Order: sequence, then structure tokens, then C-alpha cells
Amino acid sequence: MGVSTLVFPNRLTSLLRVAGLGLACIVLSPTDSKAQTWMVSTDAFMKLGVMDKFGTLGAYSAKFVVTNTTSGKAYILVKEVGGGQNGIDVVFPSEPSEPDYFKADTGEAARALPGSYVWECQVGGKKVVGGKFSFPQTANDVTTVVVDKKK
Repeated sequence: MGVSTLVFPNRLTSLLRVAGLGLACIVLSPTDSKAQTWMVSTDAFMKLGVMDKFGTLGAYSAKFVVTNTTSGKAYILVKEVGGGQNGIDVVFPSEPSEPDYFKADTGEAARALPGSYVWECQVGGKKVVGGKFSFPQTANDVTTVVVDKKK
């Protein structure tokens, strides 16, 4: 017993393809442009880290101290580094919503204010690494794109 299939003539198949392509072009064509408002948000941060290169310490406590050189305010974050984990990276300033975050002695959370900073990491009460960095002055802009109606 033979199986019959519906066969369209070549001309009808070509016509359906062209019609489908035309319909897709109409549906996917761009519509009239309108003014668009874009906002930008920037967050400056610095990633700091310490590592016991040869893993000889085992577990240790790493105390990160970041000082704003303009205000002299110091922000501290203490992280525990477990055995088998040679090092740790932290982000300054960290979000105050995190369980551990950089804060001043008063409890004030650190912010990425423009200016220069010095940092150090202490292990066992001794400075093991440190350095300097700065946050630039940044601005968040609002831009409105207006369509030129002369076209």
C-alpha cells in the first residue's frame, strides 16, 4: 500500500515563500522612533587580596585596613582564611548588606569617595601586604536621544 503525500506545484511553493518573506519583513521592520532616555550608574571599587603563597600558616585571620588619606578615616574588614585556603580577596567598599563589610570604628560603612587611599593587610598583628589606590571623580549622566524629524 502506497503512502500519498500532498505535493504543491513549484509555482505555489515559491509564491508562499515570497509571501512569507514579505510578511516577515513587514512585521520585523522598525517602527517610528521616539525619544529615549538612558541612565547610567557607575560604582567604583577596588579588589584587594592576600595569599600565603606556600600555605605554611594554615588557618589565619586577615585584617584589611583601608584609610582615606583626605579624611584620615580608616575602614576595617576582618576575614578568616581557613586551612587549605591559602588566600582571600575582598572588595572595597563592600556592600553594607553583606554579613562582613568595611566599616569605621563608629560602624559607618565605607563608601567609594573620590580621592586617594592607602591599604594594608595584617596577619598576626603585622603588616604583610599593602599599597595605594585612588577613586576618580565620576558623574552619572542622563541622556535624552531626540529623533530628527527632517528625515
